[in-house]
Parts: sequence; C-alpha cells; structure tokens
Amino acid sequence: KNPPKLTNQTTMSVNRWDPKAKKPPKGFNYLVPVLSALENELRDKVRESNAGKRNTESMWPVHQINWQRSRYVYDMYYTHGKINKKVYDYCIKNKLVDAALIAKWKKPGYERLCSTYVINPNNYKFGTTSICRVPLKDRSPEAMTAQDPTTGCRGCSSGVGQHRNIFGNKYGQNLAAVQVAREKRMEEMEQKWLRVEEEANNSAAVAVAASAAAAGGGDSETDDDSDDDDYGPTPAAWASEGGKLEAESERLAEVAAGGEDDTDDYEHPAKKLKSST
Repeated sequence: KNPPKLTNQTTMSVNRWDPKAKKPPKGFNYLVPVLSALENELRDKVRESNAGKRNTESMWPVHQINWQRSRYVYDMYYTHGKINKKVYDYCIKNKLVDAALIAKWKKPGYERLCSTYVINPNNYKFGTTSICRVPLKDRSPEAMTAQDPTTGCRGCSSGVGQHRNIFGNKYGQNLAAVQVAREKRMEEMEQKWLRVEEEANNSAAVAVAASAAAAGGGDSETDDDSDDDDYGPTPAAWASEGGKLEAESERLAEVAAGGEDDTDDYEHPAKKLKSST
C-alpha cells in the first residue's frame, strides 16, 4: 500500500513554518533560516539528557529559546522593519512566537521580560514575582548573581545598569540585530569591491589610452614619401644640378629688376631623358 499523504496540518506539526505547509505571505522566507535553526535547537535540547541537572534547570532551554524566537520576530518588525505586518500577523496566528510575551513587551517596564511565568504572583510564595524582576541596584550582595529557578534569567527588569544578555548564554543574544549588522557589513564589503573593481577598470583604460597615444606619436596617417611634390625641391636638388638652378633664379631676378635678358648667352640645362623602368 502507498503511504498516506501528509496534509497541511500534519506538515505544520513537523515544521510549523515550512513554506510548503501553508502559503505564507511574501517575505516570510526571510525569517525561515533562523526560525528553523531555533526549532532544531529546541528539539535537540528536549532530547538531551538531564543527568546532573536540577528538575527546573532542564526546562531553561525551552523558556530561553521561546524568548529568543519571539524576540527575533518582534525586533524584525518593530525595531528594524525588515518584515511587513502580514508576515508578523502570520507568525502570531500560527503560534510561531509567544503572543502573550510580545504583548507584555509593548508595556513600559516589561520591555525585556523573559517570560510571563515570572510575573504571575500565583507561581511564587507570598504573592510576589521572581528575583529576576528586581533591578540589580535594589538587590542585596548575595542576590546579585541570583537566577530565576524556572527560566534561568539573571535579570530582565528595565532601566540602566541591567544585564545586556538576560540569560548569559547564546539564547540571550539579539539575533535580529546580529543578522541586520551582518547584512549591512556584507553590503558595505560588496560596495567596496565594486569601487575597487571600477578604479581598476579606469586605471586600465587610462593605461591603454596612454600606450595608444605613445604608439601613434610618429608619422601621421597623412604623411607619405612624396615630400618633394608637397613642399618643392630640397636643398640637395640645387646641388645636384651643379648650381644651374641657382643661376637661373638669379637671372630671372635681374630681368625683373629691368636688366637685359641675356637669353642667347645663357645655356639652358639639358633635359634629362626619362629612364624607362
């Protein structure tokens, strides 16, 4: 028998943000690599052995990855504007992020909240909240390094002087800021290489033009070997006739000045016979 075909609902249970499972809006593929990596990380942590850990400590990765995944989508929409509202609503509707936690982030004082669990008075004695909600400046020296037993948060209260990484590990990193910074750096490097390539091409063009100018600096295309036809006989032609051309020119100058034309006494130069080639 042929195996049953997977429906959209079954496919979403395997990978909830698989673009093939449902038709996500345009731009959702921008989030898929990070969301898939976080899903695989969560799956590995759940399967990991709990030997040597406290019962509550074994649940830390679940809360921390849930926070990081929700923070990633939240920052991509509200902080960096890399996704549109349709993609953001798609993530909320398909429960890819913690909608209740994101709703708390929009309220003053809860901008860095690690989990909605830590602000529920029913989860703690005397109707209080977790130690991670107490600012560091208000803690005693013994409680400066205290962590919430359920989430492993070191301090998620708002204000100055708080921990930048609320978990103190890779799950407390701001993945959206890291991704945006990496993309910006890659864009700057690409522009730099384009400028270098353009400068190299310009230098090569200048070198080719200079070499072409140097090669064409000799005789021009209009020059030929018939310089005598263009500019008259060269001085060597006067000497080749034994001074007869020079004498003829002097005689013509005397006639023009009013002197007598001693044509009879002048011995005209004999015409040369054209040599047959």
